[in-house]
Amino acid sequence: MYDSRFDAALETLQPVLDASPDHTDALYMQAVCARYLKRYDEARAALDRIKRTAPDFGRAFQEEGHLLRALGKTERALMAYQRACRFNPALVASWQAQAELHQAAGRPVEARNATAQAERINALPRELVSVTHLLHEGKLLKAESLCRAFLQKNPHHVEAMRLLAELGNRFGVLEDADFLLESAIEFEPDNTQLRLDHIQVLRKRQKFTAALDQARHLYEGDRDNPIFKSHYAIECMQTGSYDEALGLFDEILAALPNDPATLTSRGHALKTLGRQDEAIASYRAAFASKPDHGDAWYGLANLKTYRFTDDEIARMKALEAGSDLAFQDRVHISFALAKAFEDRNEIAEAFAFYDKGNTLKRVQTRYTTEQMEDELRAQAEICDAALFESQSGKGCMDPDPIFIVGLPRAGSTLLEQILASHSQVDGTLELPNILALSHRLRGRKRLSDKTRYPRILHELSEEQLAELGRDYIDNTRIHRADAPRFTDKMPNNFRHIGLIKLILPNARIIDARRHPMACCFSGFKQLFAEGQEFTYGLEEIGHYYRNYVSLMDHWDRVLPGQILRVNYEDVVADLDGQVRRLLDFCGLPFEQACIDFHATERAVRTASSEQVRQPIFDSGVAQWKKFETHLDPLKQALGPALEAYHTHA
Repeated sequence: MYDSRFDAALETLQPVLDASPDHTDALYMQAVCARYLKRYDEARAALDRIKRTAPDFGRAFQEEGHLLRALGKTERALMAYQRACRFNPALVASWQAQAELHQAAGRPVEARNATAQAERINALPRELVSVTHLLHEGKLLKAESLCRAFLQKNPHHVEAMRLLAELGNRFGVLEDADFLLESAIEFEPDNTQLRLDHIQVLRKRQKFTAALDQARHLYEGDRDNPIFKSHYAIECMQTGSYDEALGLFDEILAALPNDPATLTSRGHALKTLGRQDEAIASYRAAFASKPDHGDAWYGLANLKTYRFTDDEIARMKALEAGSDLAFQDRVHISFALAKAFEDRNEIAEAFAFYDKGNTLKRVQTRYTTEQMEDELRAQAEICDAALFESQSGKGCMDPDPIFIVGLPRAGSTLLEQILASHSQVDGTLELPNILALSHRLRGRKRLSDKTRYPRILHELSEEQLAELGRDYIDNTRIHRADAPRFTDKMPNNFRHIGLIKLILPNARIIDARRHPMACCFSGFKQLFAEGQEFTYGLEEIGHYYRNYVSLMDHWDRVLPGQILRVNYEDVVADLDGQVRRLLDFCGLPFEQACIDFHATERAVRTASSEQVRQPIFDSGVAQWKKFETHLDPLKQALGPALEAYHTHA
C-alpha cells in the first residue's frame, strides 16, 4: 500500500527535478521515497547531489543516517546523524537515532546526552522548532518573520531571543545580536548556550575583553570542563595572552591527550607567535590523531613556508578521493593539496585543487557580482562632490587612525608591519568598526531601502558626524597600546571611504594596490577564515577588482590628494623610497625600524604572518604567471583594469 504512494511521489517529483536538477527539497524527498522502496543506489545518488550543492543541509545527513542504518552500517550512520545535528540541531530524529546507536554500542553516557537533546527540542514551542529549521536551512527571512511574531506574543522568551540573535548574527546586524543576548543572559544567567553564543558575537564585533569576560565566567564556574577551558584559551589568544592560552591548551591535552581541535588551536597560537617548528609539530599531532582533520592539514599549508612530504601528500589525496570526508575537511584538504603541488611546480595538479576548493566554497556563499556592483555604484553616485562640499570638516578631528584599504593579498599586511614598526604607531587588526557603523546607518530597512546608507550621510548633523567619529575612536581603543597613532587594515573599508572622511576628516587613508593578476590569483589561492566571499571564483574576483579600481578612481576625484596609493611592486623595488613616502604622508618622522620591519616582534594574525617576518623579497611578484594558461576567465573579467595597471604610479 505504502509502496505505491512512494512510487507516485517519485513520479510527482520528476518534473520538478527535470526543471531544476539541484532542487534541494525535491532531491531530499526523492532520497526518502527511494529508501522506503529499497532503491538504495537511487537514494544515495540523490543525497550525494544534495551534499554537493547544499553541503550544510542537515536533513540530507539525517536521511543518509537512515539509509546507512538500513544497510547495517551503524558506525557510519552514527557519524551521519552527528553531522546532521551539527548542521541543524533541531533534528529530533537524529538525536533519537544517536541515543539508540550509542545505547546499543554500550555508551550509556553519550546515549543519555543525545536523549536529553531530543527532549529539549520536543519541549520547545512548535514555532521555535520551525524557526530553528528555517534558520539552519538558510531561509533566514522566513525565520526572522516567524521569530519576531513569536516574540511579540512572548517578549521575554529566552530561546526566541537567542534565535533572533543568531539571525542577527547571520545578517551581520551584530549590534542587535549583542543586545539580545545580553538581555537574555540577564533573564537566565546560568544558560550556557547564551554565553557561548554571546562569545561568538562579541568576538565578531572584536569586543575581545567582553568576550574574555564571558568565557572566564564559564571557565570559573567549571574549571575542569574542557569546552569552557578551550573557549577561555581562545579568548586569551584574542586579547594577546598567548602564554596563558598555551598553558590552558596544555591542560586540556593532559586530560584529553591528542584532542585534534585543541592541537590545531594550539598550532594557530604558536604560528601567530612565530614559533613555527612547534606549530608544525602541533598540526602534525592533530592529524596523526584524526587523519581527516582538515583544519590541521590546512594549518600547515597556511604557514606558507611548509613543504609537505610525499607521504603526507599521498594521505591527503586518499582522504580527498574518499566519499566520507566532511565538507569543511574536504575544503581544507583541497586547498592544502593545491599548495603542496604548487610547491612542487606541478601546476596543472595545483590549479585543479585550487579550483576544486574554491568551487566547494562558492556553493556555501550567497555572494553575487551584481549585488556588489549595485552597492559600489550607489557609493559613487551618492557620495558625490556636493556631499563633501556640504559635510566636510564636521566630524571628529582626531588624527589617530591610519586606514589601509584595498583587496586582501595586495600587500596591506606588509604596509601595516612597516608602520607598526614605528615608535608612534600601534599595529592593530582588520577592525570591523567602520563596517558596523555602516550597518547601523543602513538600519533595519536594509532590504526595502537599499541606499538608505550612504544616502543618510547627506542628512547627518555636525554633532552626529562627530559622534560617529568619537564612537570609532572609543571602540577601537581596546586594540591600541600607548602610541598616538594606529593602523586599521580592514581591506573592505575602501567601500566606505566617504563615511570615513566625513566622521574622521584627519584620518590618513592608504590604498594598498598590487598587479591585478597577482592580487586576484593570490586571493583565489587563499582560504579565508570568514568573509571575502568574492575570492572564490576567478570571474567573481576579477569583477570585484575592476569595480574596486573604479570606486577608488571616484574617491580620487571627489577627495583629491587625500588617499595615498602604494603599489606592492614599488615597495619591493625601492623599500627605502616607499617607506619615506609612506611616513611623509602620515606625518611621521623617518625611523630605521620601518625599513627593518621584519625584526619587529608582534603577533600577526593574517595569512601573511610568516612572510612579514622575513626581509622583503620579489619572488611573489610574478608567481601567477606559472598559472597563466588557466587564468583566461580572470583576464576577461578584469578587462580595462588589467590593461590600465602600471607598477610605477
